[in-house]
Amino acid sequence: MEFKHTPVMLEECIENLNIKANGIYVDGTIGGAGHSKEIIKKIGEEGLLIGIDRDEEALKSAKKTLEKYSNVKYVHGNHDDIKKILNDLEIDKVDGILLDLGVSSYQLDERNRGFSYLGDNKLDMRMDKTQNLTAEIVVNTYPEQKLADIIYEYGEERFSRQIAKNICIQRKTKKIETTKELVEIIEKSIPKLKQKNGHPAKKTFQAIRIEVNNEIEPLYKTILDCIDCLKEKGRLCVITFHSLEDRAVKKAMIEAKGNCTCPSDLPYCVCGAKSLGKIITKKPIIPSEKEQEENSRSKSAKLRVFERTKE
Repeated sequence: MEFKHTPVMLEECIENLNIKANGIYVDGTIGGAGHSKEIIKKIGEEGLLIGIDRDEEALKSAKKTLEKYSNVKYVHGNHDDIKKILNDLEIDKVDGILLDLGVSSYQLDERNRGFSYLGDNKLDMRMDKTQNLTAEIVVNTYPEQKLADIIYEYGEERFSRQIAKNICIQRKTKKIETTKELVEIIEKSIPKLKQKNGHPAKKTFQAIRIEVNNEIEPLYKTILDCIDCLKEKGRLCVITFHSLEDRAVKKAMIEAKGNCTCPSDLPYCVCGAKSLGKIITKKPIIPSEKEQEENSRSKSAKLRVFERTKE
């Protein structure tokens, strides 16, 4: 299956990255290279694009999409390790970083990856197939209380305790191995009258996916690390798809902004407060109505932008 993923808020990201020719830019979630394809056009032959992804299939697709460009470095890794990745490449600071968080359209549509609650496939949900932890391990080995907490916190599922209880009852009889088996347990755990807003398994599958891929816990630090890796006037653009991600990104950007009391027209802080830069988006940018109509998966997306200022 071809790696296809419609880049969300493409124009908004390119505009807010404020791309300059010959610059160094990082796409920390390169995926099918939808965003990167536009970034590399703007940086020119003397610029450098660094494409990072946990999914080896995504990297293969990106290489194919960008095959005519020689100024790209591909890294099979995690954007959480941005500082180490740049250090290994002997790069100190970059001009811009883009993070498009969450699961890609390809990963959702490629049923055998186990991300989707549709169909009957092996419980996997790993973005990086080389890691050990899978959805099957989470579902079959985590204690009931921990399962309930994950489903409630990461999925914001009000019936988390009943779902976790029924999972644990079922796995005593038979190991839960497929997405269909898990969906059936979830459907039995939620009253029929409460199964009106979308698929009943959506929130639980999101929660387990987040746990398997450790998507939230390191995010706050990752944002601060990315900001620390920016040159003066370098920008970080982050697209989130649910409230947990967005809260972590917002909190980190506020922390990086600091409590500077200088007038906004000053080029850098003189009041003594430690500030790494400024938040460009006082309110997150959301997709246009047209984009939301054409790409339903963009509906929950939010874009936040931070600009590094002089240290």
